[in-house]
Amino acid sequence: MDGDRQLRGLPASLGGTGTLSAERPTARPAGPFVDCLQAAGFDFFVGVPCSLVGSVIAELERRGLYLPETREDAALGVAAGAYLGGRLPVVVMQNSGLGVSLNALGSLHLLYRIPCLLLVTWRGYRGADAPEHLVMGRVLPDLLDVFGIRHRAPVADTLEADVAWAAAEIRERPTPVALLVLPGLFA
Repeated sequence: MDGDRQLRGLPASLGGTGTLSAERPTARPAGPFVDCLQAAGFDFFVGVPCSLVGSVIAELERRGLYLPETREDAALGVAAGAYLGGRLPVVVMQNSGLGVSLNALGSLHLLYRIPCLLLVTWRGYRGADAPEHLVMGRVLPDLLDVFGIRHRAPVADTLEADVAWAAAEIRERPTPVALLVLPGLFA
């Protein structure tokens, strides 16, 4: 098994608990983050759940703001409609879902300059996750760069500034931008 993993360029094993230690950000409560998104003008929330943003989704649901979807590309379609209807959408997804939604991003949002904030959880960050997350974890920033989607990976101390950056970027150039959610960012 380890030899096969090495042939595929994967580490021999993950070891530990699969969580980040020294690099782990300070966990932030979801409520103030949702407040920050709303204060920045984001007013429509759709997506597919991931445990890394479970508390954020729970807070959005508590406020009656979250529309769950079954697929990330469908969530992007709903977000496009919301934008065309005058809303400023946030699409929540796991980075594996970003892979599923690349065609919707390229042929709808990027082609027609339909903005949204992609709140993408960074599963496989620095190789610390289940094996199925390691490839997307390794290539996530590069994949966004290939598609010309500007992105940041906030930590607790930069979260508000990064939300403000995303809102300003969307208003300046109406295309998607992404905030990459590191493991442990939200309590």
